[in-house]
Parts: sequence; structure tokens; C-alpha cells
Amino acid sequence: MSASPKIRLDRTRLAAPQVLEKLREAILALELVPGTVLQRQELADRFGVSQTPVREALLRLDEEGLVNVYPQHATLVSRIDISAAREAHFLRRSIELELVHQLAIEESPGLVDQLKGVIAQQASLANSQRYSDFVSADRAFHRLMYEAGGVLGLWDLVGRVSGHVDRLRRLHLPTAGKTEAILRDHRAIVRAIEAKDPDAAQAALRKHLSGTLSAVNDICKQYPDYVTP
Repeated sequence: MSASPKIRLDRTRLAAPQVLEKLREAILALELVPGTVLQRQELADRFGVSQTPVREALLRLDEEGLVNVYPQHATLVSRIDISAAREAHFLRRSIELELVHQLAIEESPGLVDQLKGVIAQQASLANSQRYSDFVSADRAFHRLMYEAGGVLGLWDLVGRVSGHVDRLRRLHLPTAGKTEAILRDHRAIVRAIEAKDPDAAQAALRKHLSGTLSAVNDICKQYPDYVTP
């Protein structure tokens, strides 16, 4: 960590939330892989802050299950907990099935065009294999639906509990055909919303969210040091 480049924070904002955000992003992107040791002083030096905001950020990440804090010993990036990933997937699927049903029967001006714009961006990112940016665009696609449905608070809730399943998806993303499958599913969801067909929207959403967990055994075999079955 000490050899990593310095990270400049916005001095008009509190440090701890920014440290939390940057560390969470690095963990979800697997820039910090499971088992990585996180030293408070090294992180403080990297962010140009005291240890206090670093400690606060690590405690939050511990609550989210993304790190394991061992007092007086070490803090490690956690392994991916498959049980926790399944629970987070269940929650997200339950919310988004209702959400796409609502979006398909209610008028949401501009939503379809916005979603199509994100899909076009994702297609370009997939072609250049910019996986981290592809994931960010994927989140933007789903966040737009939560925003249109007036439930952004639920988006924040899902985000807080989805660290394990998000990391599984990041491991699965480079698999041949995965980005193409995501794009097909996104297009199917948008077509159903545009056609005001709630049943088709739910079917497309259910298929979309099932992809990674259906491949979980293969992911575990490929990355045995990253997961807790």
C-alpha cells in the first residue's frame, strides 16, 4: 500500500466518507483483493489524513462485511461470503422485480431514452474491455430505475449489503460472453418497459440477475482463495 499513488481528497468535504468511498470502490473493483492487509498509517499517508477518518472508514467497511478488523492485530479485506452474496441477491431481486413492474405500468418521462443511452455507453466499454467503467455504467443503469421509481433510499440500502455479490459479478465479468449477456438483458428490460409489459419486464429482470449466482461454483473453483463457500 505504501507504494501506491497518493489520493487527493476534496478538502471541502469530510474526509472519512471520502476515504470510505475510495476504499469501497477499490475493494469492489478487486484492486484490493481478498486477504489484502490494510495498514491504518499507510492508508492515512496515502490519503493525506490522520488515522481517525481511516479508522472510521474501516469500521464502516467492517459493518458491510468488506473487511475483517482484528483489534490489536490487523485489518484484512474479507473473503467473498457466498451466503451473504445470496442474501443480497435475494433482496435486490425482490426490490427490482417490483420496481420494473411499476416502471412498466407508470409513465416515467425520459427514462427509456436515458436507459438506452447507458446501454450504448456499456456497449462501447465492453468492446474496449474497460470492465471497471462497464460496472460503473451498469450501476448507473439500475440507479436510473430506482430514481424513476422514487426509491433511491432503497438503492443505497442495496448498495450497503451487496459488496459480496458485487465482487462475485466483477470476477465473472471477463468470462466470454458475459458482457454481451448483460447488454441483451438490459435491452430486453428496456423494451418491456417501453412496451408497457410488466410481465416481460419482470421476466427479463429475473433472467438478468440470475447470471452470476448460476455460475457461482465455477467462480469458486477459479478463485478458491477469494471466497468463503
